[in-house]
Amino acid sequence: MSLFAASAHAQTAAPGPQGGEMFQILFLVGLFVLFYFIAIRPQRKRQKEHQQMVASLGKGDEVVTSSGILGKVTSLDENYMVLNVANNVDMKFQRIHVHAILPKGTLKSIG
Repeated sequence: MSLFAASAHAQTAAPGPQGGEMFQILFLVGLFVLFYFIAIRPQRKRQKEHQQMVASLGKGDEVVTSSGILGKVTSLDENYMVLNVANNVDMKFQRIHVHAILPKGTLKSIG
């Protein structure tokens, strides 16, 4: 029995194929490029569009917040805005929570 164990330890592993390192590097680079165009680039584009929308907010704009509250902007600060959501009901929100700017007259047509 000890004769078989000695021969098993004496065997060496077969060498791997030559030139595989370059393929692995190119595969990883290609994977990163694919990930960049699928995930990173579109997200940065959406962030830039949102920042431009928030920067273009003005008094009197009708907006919807990320929580779904509709209102008319009555005053703006550098970081905050005050929305008139009903008669004599004003709420203060951070500007970054604006989801969309609605066309003029949307609030009247909704009800």
